[in-house]
Amino acid sequence: MRSNIKTLIVAGLFAFPLFAQEAHEAHEESDRGALMLRLGNDTVVTDRFFRSHDTLQGIVVVKAQGRFEYVAVLGPNDAVLSLSVKAYALGGAPGDAPLQRIYISMQGDSAFAETAAGMQRLGTRAGAIPMFNNALALTELFTRRARAAGGSAEIPYLVMNGGSTLTLSVRPLGADSVAVTIAGQEQRLKIDARGRIIGGKISNMAAEFSRAGPAAADGLAFTKSPTGPSAKADYSAPAGAPYTAEDVTVNGPGGIILAGTLTRPTNSRAPFPVVVTITGSGPQDRDEYLPIAGGMRMFRQLADTLGRRGVAVLRMDDRGTGASSGKFSSATSADFADDIRAAVAYLRTRKDIDPERIALLGHSEGGMIAPMVAATDSKIKAIVLMAGPADKGFDISLAQNRVAIDHAPGLTQAKRDSLYRVAVDTVGKIARGPNSWMSYWLNYDPAATARKVHVPVLILQGETDSQVSPDQAAKLEAAFRAGGNRNVTRRMLPARNHLFVEDADGSFTNYDKLKSNKIPGDVLGAVADWVARVLGAKTVVQ
Repeated sequence: MRSNIKTLIVAGLFAFPLFAQEAHEAHEESDRGALMLRLGNDTVVTDRFFRSHDTLQGIVVVKAQGRFEYVAVLGPNDAVLSLSVKAYALGGAPGDAPLQRIYISMQGDSAFAETAAGMQRLGTRAGAIPMFNNALALTELFTRRARAAGGSAEIPYLVMNGGSTLTLSVRPLGADSVAVTIAGQEQRLKIDARGRIIGGKISNMAAEFSRAGPAAADGLAFTKSPTGPSAKADYSAPAGAPYTAEDVTVNGPGGIILAGTLTRPTNSRAPFPVVVTITGSGPQDRDEYLPIAGGMRMFRQLADTLGRRGVAVLRMDDRGTGASSGKFSSATSADFADDIRAAVAYLRTRKDIDPERIALLGHSEGGMIAPMVAATDSKIKAIVLMAGPADKGFDISLAQNRVAIDHAPGLTQAKRDSLYRVAVDTVGKIARGPNSWMSYWLNYDPAATARKVHVPVLILQGETDSQVSPDQAAKLEAAFRAGGNRNVTRRMLPARNHLFVEDADGSFTNYDKLKSNKIPGDVLGAVADWVARVLGAKTVVQ
């Protein structure tokens, strides 16, 4: 059961990606395109997909059938940590509700499947890849995994429509081809050096696979993500906005270059007060784009709101992510704090920015990093913490494991207690292990740092947050005040999850079901009102 617990102990650490350490280690360049299956001259299946470091999304269209949309959260070794699938009626419009929806969370040798009928626990094998028919880009996970293993592999295949687990065999036929066999059916596929499927055939059938390049996925639009995950990033200001947007680069530590966007108000006079945003865990772009949450862009919304209130905003791609250089996978929270210090130093060189009115705004892990910077820089004017932790990661991880184990169906209390004891042991071993993002996070004490911060602080917390529990906000406030800071504001938001979106349950498993991918106006207003007051922002043109 240790493999089961390894998944549990990293579940939902901060913001998406849900399995932060695995995603941290699995970072790679993005890929997009289409995989197709033809019978003669007739294309019968098309899977247009987009893959990032931690997510594989696809839209499958089968001739004479409806379309299927899926989002897979990925871990190391091309593991599927969770898979969400929606089935739509033939000819259905983009805004139509799905006919069927299923969410599967892979937890070691168990798969927890949530459907309209409720939650089911399916027995499987550790490392199984959940699949549904015709998801060709998901099929590529098998060939990629085999390629990474040296060419051959026996991989568990969880059949979603039935719940059985089969063994899929991959064996090399040559330097650039493999045979893939499952349930007696063989496919002979051409693959590249990364294990991506280039073409191939199904034995005993006149069926051929082909691959199309990135243009085939241009405009890829999911029902809840109208901008499309493959849409080219556009960080320009919207038409008519009372602010401009400038692409900037920051010289980071160790010679890395951090790319970002600086929005500057046109409805106030320079030098402007400014907010630097700090992303949550996992490789994040400057918008903190979250594909599984319907394409949510938290920091773009915040920059827009603050820009309309006369406040400039600098938001940056994490190191090794987007247009920023450097290596993400080996960095800890302390390294990310140094990146923010570099951003602050850059802003102080600009004549259009007031060096005495620089604030920091962090979400999730960013809510832990902001105090780290403010504690060492007395000139920081204020900090905003959105779902920031107060306890050590060790305690938060165990609390999350307790919730996950208590909510897992089909377990006796004795089994739950046994699993929790294993979780305690496993988390402890990681905390005592070699230095890494995870071990740093498990041992770091945010409360100790909070006691060293003496600038105004705004703490925002969703009351249904299942990733950073609501009690963390009061603990944070107490820590700041224990250090003598009297300018601390804490605001609890009812029925808001870790993303500050309305959700009475707050579970991260609901992210692909949220009714909106926008932060509500009351949250944006709470941030903007407080920041404008503390930084003395004034608009001169409405």
